[in-house]
Amino acid sequence: MMPELGKYAGAVLSSYGVSLLLLAGLVAVSVWRSRRTARALREVEERVRNG
Repeated sequence: MMPELGKYAGAVLSSYGVSLLLLAGLVAVSVWRSRRTARALREVEERVRNG
């Protein structure tokens, strides 16, 4: 299933690896920011509801 990459195998595979790491990092940062924003929104809503 893996195509023959010849002498470029290292470069191609490392490029795929770096790309996957960057995508995973973007997903992680997005989830982290989403949770932080949701928490801040809940705090503001509580202040408005109680204040």
